[in-house]
Amino acid sequence: MSEKSITIEDVAVAAGVSRQTVSNVLNTPAIVKAATRERVQEAISRLGYSPHASARRLRTQRSATVGIHLDPYAGGISGVVLDRFVHALTESAGDRGLRVLVYAASDQDEEIRRMSDLVHAGDVEAVVVTGTRYDDRRLAWLTERGVPFVSFGRPWDAASPEESAHLWVDVDGASGTRAATEHALTVGPRIAFLGWPAGSPTGDDRERGWREAMTDAGARPDLRLSAEERVADAREQVRELLATTEVDAVVCASDTLAVGAHVAAVAAQRADLSIIGFDNTPAAEALGLASVEQLPELVAAGALDLLMAGGTRIERRAAGAGEGHVLVQPRLVVR
Repeated sequence: MSEKSITIEDVAVAAGVSRQTVSNVLNTPAIVKAATRERVQEAISRLGYSPHASARRLRTQRSATVGIHLDPYAGGISGVVLDRFVHALTESAGDRGLRVLVYAASDQDEEIRRMSDLVHAGDVEAVVVTGTRYDDRRLAWLTERGVPFVSFGRPWDAASPEESAHLWVDVDGASGTRAATEHALTVGPRIAFLGWPAGSPTGDDRERGWREAMTDAGARPDLRLSAEERVADAREQVRELLATTEVDAVVCASDTLAVGAHVAAVAAQRADLSIIGFDNTPAAEALGLASVEQLPELVAAGALDLLMAGGTRIERRAAGAGEGHVLVQPRLVVR
């Protein structure tokens, strides 16, 4: 095993002692019997375990550090939103006397291993989980171990997210696309929605806002297009739509899809077609496209407020009625 993968539990198992005994050897060796101390030290040497200075703070459970996973770099347009959130979280944490530790992982299994290492070493006191999904094993792992955490994203499996057993903060995506659709309806009733393939909880939520706004206005929500998060895919979908169907506007689940729709509209000599994105990225601003602003600064502040329960320290607690979540209302930016 690499040095980073060795935990205090590994040493305890190898030495045949409790985790507390290993901690005592590291922090107060005088209280441990010589034979036991030598056995633990031998296991530490053999495994190559090197306790960080922060691990010595584990006994107080006060590292004052929040861990957050950074998604692998994938380029594109909408990826800047999570970067902006991490930046805002770091600034907001500093204002509250906390630090942020960013770690990388390529999938859920690796992320759980990384969280385990960081928590067991005492490097982080709490975790911010991003990109929640159906059957999210990260949430179950943290809950089972009593690690304080808040998720950026709702617990999508919960019948009633508002009564979830864990803390969460999210952007009301349906509210954002509803506002976008209501604005588009001022142009005409034929409003298409360009979203991701069904099954994405965030995407499905944003589609719901479009459907509700169309239904409330007495318009038919029958122009539903699907594309992967790529400009080329979005461009092709909208190109085919414009070649066969009369459309007044296109509401999109992301700015990436909106840029593809814009390129298709220009090619079809429909540069005047109303296109609304989601994320309000610099790309949308540069093209003059309307877009829904997520306000990640409010999301970051809400996440830390939940973790600290409005006080001065991170709380090891579950969500309570009326206090376990923050739903940020986005705003439509029209250019």
